[in-house]
Amino acid sequence: MKIGILRVGQIDMQAISRIQESLNSIFAGSESEVTNEEMSLPEGAFNETRKQHDSDTILKKVKDYAEKQNRFDHILGIVDVDIFVQRLNFVFGEADCPGKTALISLWRLRPEFYGQSPNNELFYERSAKEAVHELGHTLGLQHCPNPFCVMHFSNSTHDTDVKKNFFCTNCSTEVEATMAKLGANLERQV
Repeated sequence: MKIGILRVGQIDMQAISRIQESLNSIFAGSESEVTNEEMSLPEGAFNETRKQHDSDTILKKVKDYAEKQNRFDHILGIVDVDIFVQRLNFVFGEADCPGKTALISLWRLRPEFYGQSPNNELFYERSAKEAVHELGHTLGLQHCPNPFCVMHFSNSTHDTDVKKNFFCTNCSTEVEATMAKLGANLERQV
């Protein structure tokens, strides 16, 4: 599985590097690559009333990008703005489930957002967990009831901090089966 990492706006390159390392480690046999392109935030994504960006609008632009290229099996868009979906106050990310595209926001993953001292290690760890989580959705995984599984829903950074950066046994089995099917499909296309 080849994963493209697409920067949507200016992004901390160290965070991207840590996310890339994590993806390569968690998704065995996969390869992630930062795209050469940097996408700007789409016009109309900012909601003046909420002072946040609409995640659906950004994810659609990432999806449009994914449909125009065929180098990657999955695309992970990364933004550094506050994002929301209509039914929630904010989200750390969103993905097509199942699908090819996912999006995470780094904005609320920094301890400073909550008035705490900067902690780059914690920030990078949270970023990697949310990236793995959203890509798990692209493979068809739903939220997991196990609070330590990376697929557990994060309602706050506390939830993100509690969960590990890997799949529980049940989710891991699903990921392996899905990736095996993807591999078989890719081999047939060659």
